[in-house]
Formats: sequence, structure tokens, C-alpha cells
Amino acid sequence: MNSTIINREITFTLDPSNGVPIYRQIIQQIEHAILSERLKTGDRLPTIRALAIELKINPNTIAKAYGELEIRGILETQVGSGTYISDKRPVLEDDGRNRRIREIVARFVTDMEELGVERAEAVSLIKNFKEE
Repeated sequence: MNSTIINREITFTLDPSNGVPIYRQIIQQIEHAILSERLKTGDRLPTIRALAIELKINPNTIAKAYGELEIRGILETQVGSGTYISDKRPVLEDDGRNRRIREIVARFVTDMEELGVERAEAVSLIKNFKEE
């Protein structure tokens, strides 16, 4: 797994073994960050080159993800200035949303099991969680 934090608003976690293409994982994570308001209208994304270096992946992969989001109106690129979050919010289809939720829950459950945390205890941790 490969992860990096960008401007404290978004953490990219890439998993080449999960069957989802890397560019699609980037798209999903940007959309999730927008929907959870960690990324807001006008926020600048890293350059394709900078993000490719950080994530240690081919710049064409980043360009493909940014390009698809730009076609859908989620991102705006200003030549010489950068790529920014537009005011159009992504719409996750129910299937996409539910799949994303299942992926997050599965990763959480696996992480908890690796730490020796029983499911009942994990549920209790979630119920009592207070963000710092």
C-alpha cells in the first residue's frame, strides 16, 4: 500500500492489489474528500508531477484521474496556475457509495482484527469516538 497526505485535506491510500485501477482509486478519494468537505471549492490540488512523485506512480495515471474529474466538472484546470476543486459536487451512485462504504468498513475491520480488537469492541470504539 502506498499513501501520502496532501495539504492535510486528503490522504491518498493506493492499493494496487485490490482490483480497482489506481486512477479510479484517486478519483474516488478526491470525490470522497469533497463530499466529506475536507476539500472545498477553490482548493488547489497538487500538480500532476508533484503527486506522481509523492505516490511513486506514473504521471499519466494522475493525469487520467484529473482529466476524468475535469470532464465531469468536478475539477477546473487553469493553465499556469493549477488544478482546483470546482463548485460542482460529485454525485456518487448508490452502488458506488455502497461499494465505497463496504471497502472502508472491510479495511477497518481487517485493521481492528490485526490489532486483536473484537468486533463488539470495535463497535463500542466507534460509538464512543470523539474527534480531536
